Amino acid sequence: MAKFCENCGKPLKENQDICLNCGVAVKKDTPTNTTNVTNINTNPTTAPKSKVCAGLLALFFGTIGIHNFYLGYSGKGVAQLLITLLTCGFGAIITGVWALIEAIMLFTGSIGVDGNGVPLQ
Repeated sequence: MAKFCENCGKPLKENQDICLNCGVAVKKDTPTNTTNVTNINTNPTTAPKSKVCAGLLALFFGTIGIHNFYLGYSGKGVAQLLITLLTCGFGAIITGVWALIEAIMLFTGSIGVDGNGVPLQ
């Protein structure tokens, strides 16, 4: 059983099937050492992002993906921006619902890390 989550690098308890920090399922055959841990912050100078700030950005500017750019999820941010712009604003209905769901997930802690794997504050 793994001792650390492969997604966020947080320590896991014995026989834990799901990481409590990021919600990713833990693989049963994962080695117990930390050398294979991926997607964690390797740059200690990167400051953690605020989940409240990201949630508020999602609520107020989510249709253009500002919260995803802030968190480092550029691909999702570009998708939301293009859907809204290329449909002359009519796609904002879709991206607005998408952003509202992500805002709720940010406020409830379902989204726990940014695009670099740094846990949100």
